[in-house]
Amino acid sequence: MDYLLHESNALTERLWGIFDNLWPALLLLVIGWMVVRYVKVLAVRGMSRKLDMTAAQFMGQILHAMLLAILFIAVLGQLGVNTTSLLAALGALGLAVGLALKDSIQNLASGILLVALHPFNKGDYIEGAGTAGSVEKLTLLHTYLKTPDNRRVMIPNSALTGANLVNYSSEPQRRLDILVGVSYDDDVRQVKALLLKLVSEDERALQDPAPLVAIMDFGDSSVDLSLRVWVKTEDFWGLRWDLMERIKLAFDEAGITIPYPQRDVHHYQHSSTAS
Repeated sequence: MDYLLHESNALTERLWGIFDNLWPALLLLVIGWMVVRYVKVLAVRGMSRKLDMTAAQFMGQILHAMLLAILFIAVLGQLGVNTTSLLAALGALGLAVGLALKDSIQNLASGILLVALHPFNKGDYIEGAGTAGSVEKLTLLHTYLKTPDNRRVMIPNSALTGANLVNYSSEPQRRLDILVGVSYDDDVRQVKALLLKLVSEDERALQDPAPLVAIMDFGDSSVDLSLRVWVKTEDFWGLRWDLMERIKLAFDEAGITIPYPQRDVHHYQHSSTAS
């Protein structure tokens, strides 16, 4: 009986010892979790004043992960775990995981590079890794784009930094190029005057730099002219679509021919002579 009582008292003391360490650890975890979230919100809010929101959120994610790691180690220390040996074990584990997840680490490094170089902002229309769309967000490993046909595309960050990246929204103005082919029988001076007239009638076409029409090439079936006009970036596609339609209608009214590829075949009849 004395033995059972002794073991019961010993077990009770161990349970109370565990509880004495457990409740401060749980309290530290709950409070620390709320503090980490609050610090992340404040950090993102502060960085967004100097950085784009996409970059600020990306840096906030990195800060959040680092603070959670520190909180996790602190909680384990409160529970009596030897954090020195734990850190050594985590270091070895991190090396093994790093080798196994080298692609993810490469994406993470590329994400940091994108934040540092700042090649695009949220909402910019970009083209990269064979995809074009508007930037939704930049995360630790991926960049999310929304395509014009409303598809959401997730691109690894390394794919954007490892190839050409085109930002169509970075500049306030773009040059619109339209290639027009006309027949060799048409008056080139009339065609140039008509194209410039169509451009001048649209307020979206900028006059500085001035619009330009020039002969680009003498094709097999047509004289190829290039119409170049500067436009605000947000008006690019609207003006292009309207000009294409108006050019075709104006050419039809003026009797100007837009030829299609053709080949003339000449057939000769050879008379045979008797020897």
